[in-house]
Amino acid sequence: MPTLNWIGKEKVINHHRDVPFKILEHKYGFNETDGEVKEAVNSGNKIIHGDNLEALKSLLPEYEGKIKCIYIDPPYNTGNENWIYNDNVNHPKIKKWLGKVVGGESDDLSRHDKWLCMMYPRLKLLHKLLSSEGALLISIDEIELFYLKNICDEIFGSSGFKANLIWKSRQIVDSRNQSMISNDHEYVLVYGKSSKFKFRGKYSSKEKYSNPDKDIRGPWMSNSILGLANAEQRPNLHYSVIDPETGIEYPCPPNTGWRYSKETMQKKIEEKRIFFPSKKGGRPREKKYQYELASEFTGFSSILSEEVGYTMHGTRTVREIVPDSKFPFPKPYELVQTIIEQITDVDSVILDSFAGSGTTAHAVLNLNRKDNGNRKFVLIEMEDYANSVTAERAKKVIKGYSSNEGTGGNFDYYELGKPLFVGENSEYLNEEVDTEKIREYVWYSETRTAFDPLSIKKDTQYLLGKKDGTAYYFIYEKNALTTLDYDTLASIKTKAGQYVIYADNCLLPKDFMLKKNIVFKKIPRDVTRF
Repeated sequence: MPTLNWIGKEKVINHHRDVPFKILEHKYGFNETDGEVKEAVNSGNKIIHGDNLEALKSLLPEYEGKIKCIYIDPPYNTGNENWIYNDNVNHPKIKKWLGKVVGGESDDLSRHDKWLCMMYPRLKLLHKLLSSEGALLISIDEIELFYLKNICDEIFGSSGFKANLIWKSRQIVDSRNQSMISNDHEYVLVYGKSSKFKFRGKYSSKEKYSNPDKDIRGPWMSNSILGLANAEQRPNLHYSVIDPETGIEYPCPPNTGWRYSKETMQKKIEEKRIFFPSKKGGRPREKKYQYELASEFTGFSSILSEEVGYTMHGTRTVREIVPDSKFPFPKPYELVQTIIEQITDVDSVILDSFAGSGTTAHAVLNLNRKDNGNRKFVLIEMEDYANSVTAERAKKVIKGYSSNEGTGGNFDYYELGKPLFVGENSEYLNEEVDTEKIREYVWYSETRTAFDPLSIKKDTQYLLGKKDGTAYYFIYEKNALTTLDYDTLASIKTKAGQYVIYADNCLLPKDFMLKKNIVFKKIPRDVTRF
């Protein structure tokens, strides 16, 4: 498969592995009854303030392979550096990151090189977080569309590409362009992690079905029985149809013929599936019954227009909710809601790592209200307006704004905190990090599952848990060295086929550990770095 190369690619292609793992620090919770509270509400809804690359890494222990839908609206990279959000690839934080990761040559990068360097490691982590049946949806315009598709093909495989949705973003034609071509649309690239992914489809409208003649087979709709072939192409489809009750003959249209052969048509007439016109000039038509629908859903069009709103609607909504915000062109929440409704179940997790004004949270909350769902949103925003705009919008949507009734709901707000490892080569555990966070990380590094302290049966305080016949222990104290010895073993109560035990030192003989199926891992040396 052809791949895309750019300046700096070799420095970022595996950079997601070098991203430091940082802890999420809880700042406050929010619920519709009490508003902002100090305690965590633990609803699963999260808004995170911090660099989205580092924040994505911090989500791995809880969410790797579990996100059903990822929607992102990354920088469009139009070159307009005065744009508050969508174009700022020269943002100081991004430039600093490029200088650190790519090196001195970062000064020579074109804006396309910079954009690709910024996007690639983020897409790698998003791929890790996505579930096997999940999908990544990316809003983009024509400037980076084809570059983006190339790197997504590389990460997801060309078979991962599912669709390129076209969204009519502009309602009124723009006559300011020198070419006099009004660029009225943007795109949403859709990638699935596996062949299991599919859109749900649109509900088939049942309003067009009725039963005026009280047919015992139930509601039906009128359907044409005209074909597509002339007499030379399909002579067997060209014949006259006779109404058995009136004897009136209906010759077939010469350019189209009928849809069915004479034998099939006669059978449908006998079954009273063909009805004849009551007035002159009409043609016979077929009854299509509601019960015969193969599915309650029809295909989802790749063209999204007025039903999902235009850019101006997104702008109007944000100004109504957060009047002081400076987001001139946010996406309408109806667009995001329409897309995530196609992909998610009522209890799915939706991630947006370029959260901006909080459109995705608005869409999830509104969709939950619509179908009584329990979807969860995880939003990441690196800018300082994460609390004043992103979270503020979620608060007002939950409680209600202007004449709009509140959706209900809640969320927890986090800041990206301290790194788990410190030292020039990340060789030490950070003693400023809460021990429970370290335990959570070690459990994930061993099992690739989320840590659940409530599931641990009564045992030594060092037990992390048991999975697939292996018990995991993390014998760690911030202010003292720990040792795996016979006394330590005597305190272990959990029965397991194998034991993985972390400690600072080990005094047990190797042959004894081999006999007892004990694997010793030295702290901090053997703690896996992602």
